[in-house]
Amino acid sequence: MAKGKDVRIPVLLECTACVRNGVNKESTGISRYITQKNRHNTPNRLELLKFCPYCNKHTIHGEIKK
Repeated sequence: MAKGKDVRIPVLLECTACVRNGVNKESTGISRYITQKNRHNTPNRLELLKFCPYCNKHTIHGEIKK
């Protein structure tokens, strides 16, 4: 039957370039995406290449805590 904890959990992905640069001077915000990951298949932190509208290019978005 079903186990106690869900295998698929929601995660937040945040732009690492915006965080590292302290957010661009002309923009106000940090790009964030919501997605799901399988806890058993990917136990480490998730990193995906996504589009950041504040950097205006594709950058690495890493998993953050809620």
